[in-house]
Amino acid sequence: MSRVGKKPVEVPKNVKVSVNNQEILVEGPKGKLQFKMSQRIKASLKDAVLTFKAVSNQKSDGALHGTSRSVVANMIKGVTDGFSKELAIEGVGFKAALQGKQLNLALGFTHPVIFDIPEGLAVEAPKPTQVVIKGIDKVKVGHFAAKIRKVYEAEPYKGKGVRYLGEVVRRKAGKTVTK
Repeated sequence: MSRVGKKPVEVPKNVKVSVNNQEILVEGPKGKLQFKMSQRIKASLKDAVLTFKAVSNQKSDGALHGTSRSVVANMIKGVTDGFSKELAIEGVGFKAALQGKQLNLALGFTHPVIFDIPEGLAVEAPKPTQVVIKGIDKVKVGHFAAKIRKVYEAEPYKGKGVRYLGEVVRRKAGKTVTK
């Protein structure tokens, strides 16, 4: 059994949850999401409280139990509040710009790095050195932010690159010259 999976998920009044066999559909003010659970997990909705139960006590079922509960809790949070990730871009001439449905990054390469913005995500560039990714699906938001960050991760000597806002880059001292 999973400790996380045992906790019930409370459903807010402005969110509608329906459980059909292994399919959970969550609708809220920001949109709707669906999740297909494993056959080894059972979900039940009673009095605006969603509970999950593992079919057996196997170790793998415990993992699925907790994961299913966390995914659905994040879906409920996503359709009510939404999720966002902020990226900071540091470096001389490094900048981000939106061009229609594409994010154009100038990161010191000989070519611009262009990303197509996935469906269900909203991307903003309030400053040329900042990118904000918003959406209702936590996995999509995090995956797109990680994809952008991976193009040029912040390096430890000058701190140039793309990083999450608030992320601390451990700096190193450069080589010293001895005479």
